[in-house]
Amino acid sequence: MSKDARIYSIDGGVLPAQSDAKSLTDQLDQILKLLHAEFPEAAAISLDFNGKLHVHIDVRKGEDVPLLEARLSLLEQGRFTQIARGATPGHPFSHRISALIAE
Repeated sequence: MSKDARIYSIDGGVLPAQSDAKSLTDQLDQILKLLHAEFPEAAAISLDFNGKLHVHIDVRKGEDVPLLEARLSLLEQGRFTQIARGATPGHPFSHRISALIAE
């Protein structure tokens, strides 16, 4: 009888081997690179995890906010959802756009 070295999930599906799967750091780095390339006008781009992964994009000009929201909603086939505006902590003259990052 041959041995099966594959790893299976609880539902019976085959999971990728550890060497085949991208590390979490690589996945997050890929998201940040995409956002920095798409939004070079951003003053800061950060990720936040509190049960769900969010991105925060800070810009200096208020007139950039609607365009940035529209562009963000179209990236990666709608990967960025629940887009909202908010205050930028510690930077009263900046504007923040936040979004949930779907898997």
